[in-house]
Amino acid sequence: MLPDTLAAGFRPSYPREKRFWGMIMNADAAAFPNREAVADKLAALAEADRAYLRLLMETPQQDENLLEGLDLCLNRAAEARFLNTLKLEKLGEWLGNSAPARLQIRLMEAARSSQHAAFAAFRAGLTRSGGLERAYPKA
Repeated sequence: MLPDTLAAGFRPSYPREKRFWGMIMNADAAAFPNREAVADKLAALAEADRAYLRLLMETPQQDENLLEGLDLCLNRAAEARFLNTLKLEKLGEWLGNSAPARLQIRLMEAARSSQHAAFAAFRAGLTRSGGLERAYPKA
């Protein structure tokens, strides 16, 4: 026998299909990191951050987020009181060595987007890595 409330047509106050709505994560928000998080990872460049960035570079859908984060990272370095050119050169060299060929031209465009010393240091590391020459060899 059904209880009286169900027999009388009782309906729960929430729709059944939306019962766990608050517990479901938005897949788009989780899949695409924001540019601040990418900029922080690029600035730190620890081993865990490198693994995260390699994973980010594997999918072409993440390219815009990576480049926006790189732009923010370089702008933060340009506005900082102390310019750590060695760190920016290492960042450029690491990105040039580990970025896929589809990103090499866009990385060089980002490095040449300003004449500030921070961008010049990043460009020097990127050039030293030889990633652009490997991606697009001379004829």
